[in-house]
Amino acid sequence: MTIRPDNYFAEKYGLTPPHSEVLEALPKLTPGKVLDLGCGQGRNSLYLNQQGFDVTGWDSNPQSLARLQQIIHDEQLQHIRAEACDLNQVRFNGDYQLVLSTVVMMFLQPETIPQLIADMQASTVKYGYNLIVAAMDTDDYPNPLNFPFTFKSGELSNYYRNWHIVKYNEHVGELHRRDENGQRIRCRFATLLAQKASY
Repeated sequence: MTIRPDNYFAEKYGLTPPHSEVLEALPKLTPGKVLDLGCGQGRNSLYLNQQGFDVTGWDSNPQSLARLQQIIHDEQLQHIRAEACDLNQVRFNGDYQLVLSTVVMMFLQPETIPQLIADMQASTVKYGYNLIVAAMDTDDYPNPLNFPFTFKSGELSNYYRNWHIVKYNEHVGELHRRDENGQRIRCRFATLLAQKASY
């Protein structure tokens, strides 16, 4: 079996493929430092490292981190680190080309979000990017799994009103989780790719 380069880690290790928004954003990015908030088993971190980025992945799940660290070890990967981190507690800064959080923020406490986004923004180099995908709670698609936090319509884009918003939508998508009938649970997702403007 031939493993396609983009899906190498997903196919070899049975991981979920890289998020479609990460794949779509890649051509706009300049290789540099990446911070992956809530990296899980590393689907996005491994892919971005494979594309030449220096990646730090943070997650609070010990099993996910152990799996990612094992892959890093087995593949003898350079310029990628998996670190334990509680996003509800952390404050951070840095000089990242990309800070991303895909399908993670809805698991955080509501009071965490404003400071987390502020730190994401402050830690991004000029002309760097933030990529966020997170579940919403809307009248037509109410919060399906009682997530601790969900964005309201327009809320995420408002945080980035001083940035160049490359992409923003609130489209309906599917979670990996399924309902009692075996159907994947649908909800709206706030999806944002924004570039830090020059001030």
